[in-house]
Amino acid sequence: MKYQITPVTPFEQNCSLLWCEETLQGALVDPGGDVSRILRAVDARGVRLEKILVTHGHVDHAGGVAEISGRLSLPVEGPQREDRFWIDGMPQQSRMFGLPAARAFVPDRWLDHGDTVRFGKVEMDVLHCPGHTPGHVVFFNRADRLAIVGDVLFQGSIGRTDFPRGDFDTLIASIRERLWPLGNDVSFIPGHGPMSTFGAERRSNPFCGD
Repeated sequence: MKYQITPVTPFEQNCSLLWCEETLQGALVDPGGDVSRILRAVDARGVRLEKILVTHGHVDHAGGVAEISGRLSLPVEGPQREDRFWIDGMPQQSRMFGLPAARAFVPDRWLDHGDTVRFGKVEMDVLHCPGHTPGHVVFFNRADRLAIVGDVLFQGSIGRTDFPRGDFDTLIASIRERLWPLGNDVSFIPGHGPMSTFGAERRSNPFCGD
């Protein structure tokens, strides 16, 4: 699997384009906005999009989902259904943060822990990792040892837990019980900022390290 990260919105959210090297079929993870920029990146790689994947329902991660899904007739998978209230409130979120108007949407498939998502010949595991939001999910490609973790974990930090239905203890449990067992060698794409590895964060992250 190949990937390209395109930072979008004033929050510099990492929208990830993932694709199968063999088939050039791919998926967008968390297209939060700046739709034209995202689609130019897709075209530049010659990727044929199959679907949109969503880690959680915050506007900087999901604000462009309805537009891209409608324009390209793409199915949407994720997040877990406990984030429905965030997605239903997408227009209010965009107004609150001064972002371009974003539309609510209904995913074609809500995801649960233990599910898998596929595009081309790529398969990714779904891990339900609540705490930042109640329905947050993580996508893990076991073959390439790569996780897309949204706002669960960052280099040197963790996701905020002061939004509605966020919870610090739940977030730490998600990291330690769902992410760390995947292995120290796993690289991850966070929702914002640079990539890191689970091993590096276990050694040095002041919020959730060993």
